[in-house]
Amino acid sequence: MTNRTSLTILQMNDSHAYFNLHQEMFWNGGQAVYRPVGGYARIATIVKKIRAESQGSVLFCDCGDTLHGTYPALKTQGQAMIPVLNSLGIDAMTAHWEFAYGPAIFKQLTAKLDFPVLAINVFDQATKKHLFSPYSVKEIGGLRIGLVGIASNIIDKTMPPSYSEGLEFTLGREELPPIIDVLRTQEKVDLIILISHLGFPQDMQLLSEVEGIDICLSGHTHNRLTQPVIQGKTLVIQSGCHGSFLGRLDLELEGKRIVDYRHHLIEVEAHIDPDPTVDDLIRQALTPYQEELSTVVGETATALNRGAMLETTMDNFLLQALLESTGAQLGFSNGWRYGAPIVPGKVTLNDLYNIIPMNPPVSTVELRGEELVLMLEENLERTFACNPYDQMGGYAKRCMGLNLYIKVENPKGQRIQELFVRGEQVRPDRVYTAAFVTMQGVPAKFGTNRLNLEINAVEAMQRYLAKNSPVEAGLRGTIVVV
Repeated sequence: MTNRTSLTILQMNDSHAYFNLHQEMFWNGGQAVYRPVGGYARIATIVKKIRAESQGSVLFCDCGDTLHGTYPALKTQGQAMIPVLNSLGIDAMTAHWEFAYGPAIFKQLTAKLDFPVLAINVFDQATKKHLFSPYSVKEIGGLRIGLVGIASNIIDKTMPPSYSEGLEFTLGREELPPIIDVLRTQEKVDLIILISHLGFPQDMQLLSEVEGIDICLSGHTHNRLTQPVIQGKTLVIQSGCHGSFLGRLDLELEGKRIVDYRHHLIEVEAHIDPDPTVDDLIRQALTPYQEELSTVVGETATALNRGAMLETTMDNFLLQALLESTGAQLGFSNGWRYGAPIVPGKVTLNDLYNIIPMNPPVSTVELRGEELVLMLEENLERTFACNPYDQMGGYAKRCMGLNLYIKVENPKGQRIQELFVRGEQVRPDRVYTAAFVTMQGVPAKFGTNRLNLEINAVEAMQRYLAKNSPVEAGLRGTIVVV
């Protein structure tokens, strides 16, 4: 009888530099409920316990969106996260929002990590060489394991140009088969694990086209998978966001064949004792900003969350602030997935930075009606494209001042059924004023008379809170699927 080998794989994805406890949204029947979860010190406690139980046969991988997302991370350009991540015992990671600091700074950050950043699909434009190693090999518990990374491929396509300066990003579809062959034939691995930030739909499509991956650790789309999804012969997991969850996958192997597995989506609950060493590192990282960020700037009567595809209360609050600060007819922001909920009650400055940590300037632009339709159709295609590879956004673009009626199932450019601006049917030749944040709110190719104002997003929200607390930011039915 062949001897069995055991391996426990732990996954963290899209933690967005949420150092400590934060609110998270959960569905309970027909309503959303909120409770505090997360924090890297509690994650450390869970990981150490599992390592002890598994006698060291543990692999811990991170799928990226880790060094960016909260004020302390951005204020230090990711530096505040380095000691914390190095304390967790991570084996490898890939990336997405990490590129927001610019490729040169991100590269400097990776040199300080105790583990590799892997990406088969990020290339220097000039040399055509990989920016990072495409794979690494780990030997754990008698197993030889090949780790392959695929970074987000949308960075040079939908995000600010500074994020991808001097780089090219591919899907990884063409690069993956040769790497699999190298790992099997030259590196002689027993298991191949893909650490991906493409997104769950994209990973499923990729794995339907490329054989040879045993496990896919998927990120980007914040899915809370309570059991693995099987695509061909590959097990796929994804584990929420904000460090609110860890994914655990226990494998039993005979030779190079997985013969049994168990999965658990672990909630990082508030009652878990924080690891004291990591807790101290977090305290050191947060102390310089604690007093400023704990400042109460207003109140909300509405639970503000970002956990829905078409419209959210958090983004309605942001857009209300943009419209009040500009007097524009329309408001737009990107459909970001990250941003911990804010429960009814006091709102702190930290809460506002969690909504939009980049704190970009508030901008205005004039859009003709026909441009408005084109912009919205482009965003709907990037959100709901039939081909997963063409899905390049987060959630649907956040809008205010309009009513949009769509058919999701329709082909590209044909989803909008009706569009109204301030209660009137849109007119192709009419010019509308719009307020927005970042080029993802209104891409540069749309509109005229584009201006960056002298007020930033966080200040706009502070002013709105000062005048309107407690704020109401309920759902308006802005986008309706018909």
